[in-house]
Amino acid sequence: MRLANKYFSVINNYFLLTKPKVQTLLVFSSFSGAFLAERGVPNMISFTGLLLGGYFAAGGSSALNMYFEKDIDKNMGRTKNRPIVEGKIKPKNALGFGIILILASFLVLFTINNLLAALLALLGSFLYVGFYTLYIKQRTVQNIVVGGAAGAIPPLVGYAAISNSITLEALYLFLIIFFWTPPHFWALAIMIKDDYEKAKIPMLPVVKGIKNTALQIFLYSIILLLITLLTGVVANSLGWLFMISSVLFGGIFIYKSFKLFKIANKKEAKSTYVFSLLYLFIIMSFVIIDSSIKFMEF
Repeated sequence: MRLANKYFSVINNYFLLTKPKVQTLLVFSSFSGAFLAERGVPNMISFTGLLLGGYFAAGGSSALNMYFEKDIDKNMGRTKNRPIVEGKIKPKNALGFGIILILASFLVLFTINNLLAALLALLGSFLYVGFYTLYIKQRTVQNIVVGGAAGAIPPLVGYAAISNSITLEALYLFLIIFFWTPPHFWALAIMIKDDYEKAKIPMLPVVKGIKNTALQIFLYSIILLLITLLTGVVANSLGWLFMISSVLFGGIFIYKSFKLFKIANKKEAKSTYVFSLLYLFIIMSFVIIDSSIKFMEF
């Protein structure tokens, strides 16, 4: 029993290296691209390749992120309990694990889906680890704007995994997440502003203050609504359900962002942050639902 518990603990710690809570939404957003490309429900084999390849790419990137940021993580309340910081996994093992997962992602997507999907997943890993983590994050207050491109790659991977192409409608899914990322992450940054200040990371609330950050969140939420509406116009397989949800939940996002700007405190930031997670899940869900409805109509 003790041996079994030991093995379970090791497996669980490696699993935690992949940041499973974060990856759930990223992988789900890739499904929206797959359904949009298929104009319906993708076949099980392609879908399985996307699921495994997408998770391996995102999980491997997260493991490498924890490896390179282990010294930063120990100074932040949100990250001080991560496996490397607590000594549950050796840094070199985490490094190897991350590299293996990214290579596995490429092989799975290339073998089951196609080369384009595999290359896009690899690009996402490079942007997150090589560009955002190692270069941009500690150099500019606009770090999350630039780094947001990495988190916006999954819908492109999903689209390419099914169609072996990237079209304008796929790029609009990319833009939705690209413009969603700053208000989502800045709301979190307001919540843990003291941690970022302690770690000497130039997040927007640390450099410009909470009020200025809240204003940026509000402005981005307006742009986000416009982008989702344009997505509905460009993507022929999306209908009124997507458009209505975009207006309704986009409007709520704008309202909550404006409220955060007026009050500018951590409590409102948390409310905005939590809603931003729900917002993206709902928008991507309606991409899937509308695409599926079009499939059933035919």
